[in-house]
Amino acid sequence: MTEGLIDNTGASVTVELDIADPVSSYTVSLADGPPVGRADFVDSPGAAADRIFFHTEVDQEFGGRGLAGLLVRAALADSISKNLTVVPVCPLFARHLRTHGDEFVANGGVFRLPTPTDIALVTRVTRSGA
Repeated sequence: MTEGLIDNTGASVTVELDIADPVSSYTVSLADGPPVGRADFVDSPGAAADRIFFHTEVDQEFGGRGLAGLLVRAALADSISKNLTVVPVCPLFARHLRTHGDEFVANGGVFRLPTPTDIALVTRVTRSGA
């Protein structure tokens, strides 16, 4: 999906989209290796084109390399390209959009604050897997 990214150490990084039901993820990998981080999301059911990001993590041994930031930026860029509204439940996404939200919107992105319905959806799918 997104190639040509470079982490803080100069290593080549790839971000890929892994669609699953009900929880999908963007994953980050170094070179051609296995994923070392992920940003989990659910898409709102029905007509709304909302992508609710609720959890982001990078394996501890790869911390400090800027991988989480690369992952967030790639996921947000993909959301723009798919005309999705981003709903940042994940603190990392929320912090990024607080800081860079104007830039995200200027690039064509749309985001909104999470509602109790969004939180209930995330809670339901992460507890039951459905």
